[in-house]
Amino acid sequence: MNSPQTQVAGAAHRAANSQTLDRLARVGLACRGVLYGLIGFLALQIAFGGGSGGKEADKTGAIETVAEQPFGMVLLWLMVVGFAALVLWQLSEAVIGRGQTKDRVEAAARTVVYGLIVATLLGVVLRGDSGSSTDSQSKDLTAKLMELPGGQFIVGLVGLGVIALGAYWIHKGWKKRFLQDLRTGEMPPKARDLAEKLGMAGYLARGVIAAVAGVFVIQAAITYDPDKAKGIDSTLRSLADTPAGPWLLGVVAIGLLLFAVYCFFEARWHRM
Repeated sequence: MNSPQTQVAGAAHRAANSQTLDRLARVGLACRGVLYGLIGFLALQIAFGGGSGGKEADKTGAIETVAEQPFGMVLLWLMVVGFAALVLWQLSEAVIGRGQTKDRVEAAARTVVYGLIVATLLGVVLRGDSGSSTDSQSKDLTAKLMELPGGQFIVGLVGLGVIALGAYWIHKGWKKRFLQDLRTGEMPPKARDLAEKLGMAGYLARGVIAAVAGVFVIQAAITYDPDKAKGIDSTLRSLADTPAGPWLLGVVAIGLLLFAVYCFFEARWHRM
């Protein structure tokens, strides 16, 4: 008789080899590109347009933007299906992945991230509620962690972890390690060259955002003030307050737009 662990692994293996899941996960990767594109567009509006129409430059604001478009609900349901497929795909990678332990941990983390996006999407299509922004979520989570024994120290470690994630993305972009995720041998030379440039710019932009967000979390730990923690929107807006002014935010926003285009290359050529 098979053990529960064996049954779970078997189910994950069957899911991982499903052609339907493969196609739906690729739809999910394209939907991921849509979200990044809208976040980049909202950030660009903040940098040079004086605002973003009252929307947060994060996944919540991006989903609200989709909902306002013609056939917005149809698009949101498509995104629910796509991101749900990404959850199943990454869960199977975490359970039966043949890569290194690091790869399986990353897959587990992406499972959680995609699951949260699915929850946000369902909140919009079922209740018309997009939930709280990433800024509110960051502050609430930081406050809860600080209530724990050694909470200030824990928050500091989280901040260091977010900075490390940013450094990892910058390194991955600079060294072009993201190309390992693509079936580059099947790509036309021009498409490969373009994907290389798009991915490099996109990972560098994502890394900068994560590193800056991590600094704010550490500030929250040092000052014992959860309000110092910032989500994606406030982190992006803080870039406009640097000596470089809105131009730095503009560059990062363009990086997010380029990463959005790279996501469509992933949808076509990502290794599954």
